[in-house]
Amino acid sequence: MLHNSINGARRRETATHRRLFLKGLAALPLAVPFASARATSSAGSCELKFRHTHTEERLNVVFRDSRGYVDSAIARLNWLLRDFRTGQMASMDPRLFDILHALSLTCGGDVFEIISAYRSPATNAKLRKTGGGGVARHSLHMEARAIDLRLVGFDTARLREAAVALGFGGVGYYPESDFVHVDTGNVRTWGPEPT
Repeated sequence: MLHNSINGARRRETATHRRLFLKGLAALPLAVPFASARATSSAGSCELKFRHTHTEERLNVVFRDSRGYVDSAIARLNWLLRDFRTGQMASMDPRLFDILHALSLTCGGDVFEIISAYRSPATNAKLRKTGGGGVARHSLHMEARAIDLRLVGFDTARLREAAVALGFGGVGYYPESDFVHVDTGNVRTWGPEPT
C-alpha cells in the first residue's frame, strides 16, 4: 500500500515538473530574440512611437526598462490601442510591444501607424457583417493579442517579410489596405506573398 502511494506521488511530481518544463519552453521562443533586441537598446530601455490613424492620437513611450515592463507606459499603450469605435479598453499582451520593438530595430523605422488593435466582441461581429471575409470570428484582436499597422517610411511588403522572419505569432499581409497584422498567437502567415 505504501509502495503504491509513493509511486503515485512520484508520478504526480513528474507530471508537475513536465508541465512546468513545457510551460517554460512555450515562453522561450519569444524570450530569446527579444533579449538581444533589449540588449541593443540604449541604457536597457525600449521605446515605441505611435500614431493612431483613426483618432490622430500620438504616443512616444518607453514601455520596458532594465527592471521590466513599465506599468504606467503599458497603461498608456492600453488606452491608445483601445477599441476606438466603442471606447472599450483591454490589457494588451505586452509581448506585442516586444515584437514591435524588434521590428523597429530590424527595419530602422520610427513611428508605427495603428490601424486596429483591441476590438470588442460587438465591434468584431459588426466588422464581420460589413467588412467581408477579412475579419476572423475568433479574432485575436478580441483577446488584445493582435495589432494591424504600418511603419512610416518603410515599405509594408518589407515590414511583412521582417515580421515573418522574426518567427513569432501570426503575420497577415493586406496590400490593398497597406497594412500588416501581427499577433502573439501560433506562428502562421496569410495574405499574398509580396512581389
